[in-house]
Amino acid sequence: MRRIYKIIFFKILGWKLYGSVNSDVKKCVFIVAPHTSWYDFSLGLLVRKILDIEINFVGKKELFKPPFGWYFRWVGGAALDRTPGQNKVEAIAAIFDTKEIFRLALSPEGTRKKVEKWRTGFYYIAQKANVPIIKVSFDYGKKEVKVAPPIFYTHTFEEDILEIKKFYSRVSGKYPDKF
Repeated sequence: MRRIYKIIFFKILGWKLYGSVNSDVKKCVFIVAPHTSWYDFSLGLLVRKILDIEINFVGKKELFKPPFGWYFRWVGGAALDRTPGQNKVEAIAAIFDTKEIFRLALSPEGTRKKVEKWRTGFYYIAQKANVPIIKVSFDYGKKEVKVAPPIFYTHTFEEDILEIKKFYSRVSGKYPDKF
């Protein structure tokens, strides 16, 4: 199957992949950006299979209802109740303690629409769970996916987020006006 995914990704779609993930990294938070299209999910599934590692995600609970809920759970998803007043960072960070392998992929935008600023949960989940962050970019302009090495961010949030955003500064989403 992995060979089929590679043919689709590299030959048919014409994308390139830079970087990899060491399978020894059993727990981490992937931040994947820009997230401007539903195509990003399909692209992510291809990349995940090519890298040959388990990667999980959370999504709004509405995605996990019939008729497609079974599929999203099958590919590693978990429903997230986005009702206000819950401590989602604590709840998600606690999952890391219950699993031997848990690599969580999140979009810092939190939506496919244009946002003025990123959500910060990915950062605080990684800190609370004491796991590294791995930056991943989907550059539709160049048809490149880049995977950065894992890193533990230890400065202030403001300093760290500036460094993180540098990685995405020249990246173009499927719909550039939304990033």
